[in-house]
Amino acid sequence: MAVTVDLSVSLDLIAAGEDQTREHPFGSRLGDAEQLHAWMFEHPDDNADELAAMTAPAAYVMGRHMFGPDRGEWDLDWTGWWGPEPPYHGPVFVVCSRPRESVEMDGGTTFHFVTDGVEAAVAQAVRAAGDGDVAIAGGPTTINAGLRAGLVDELRLHIAPITVGEGLRIFDGVGELSLRPLSSRTTPHVTHVTWRR
Repeated sequence: MAVTVDLSVSLDLIAAGEDQTREHPFGSRLGDAEQLHAWMFEHPDDNADELAAMTAPAAYVMGRHMFGPDRGEWDLDWTGWWGPEPPYHGPVFVVCSRPRESVEMDGGTTFHFVTDGVEAAVAQAVRAAGDGDVAIAGGPTTINAGLRAGLVDELRLHIAPITVGEGLRIFDGVGELSLRPLSSRTTPHVTHVTWRR
């Protein structure tokens, strides 16, 4: 069992904007983030191994803003960005500050809402995953909290050949971190880099 992270970032390590809305899930500067995720959606055959690794975990953890754009009370009609059948096909533990009943979706995804921090969410995901891996799926703030707490075993960054300038960066506020390079692979659209703790 391992706790993994996959994150698409720019050359300046930005993964999302700070002004997320329903119209701009990644913030207005990134629009719909086509630039960061072109490797995934426009060139899936060239990146099949990386995409398979992203969907292999048995359970997931994510932050509230990866689940949706709400900042205050929950919009109970909102069930995520992905439509009726999200791509996770397993339990997803959403780190948040306000409680909410679990949301069961088509295809086996169930969103559970955890109000006592990323450590508690990862612990619940590990129990739910059994012998399978757990992924901290995002966003960057939740991933940084996981890195800061020493919860991440393997970090996989997918680096797009662009700069953004400002936004939410991987490693912000993490402090000292020692990782062992494991692999790297470059395509015309992205560089995949993997490190282990």
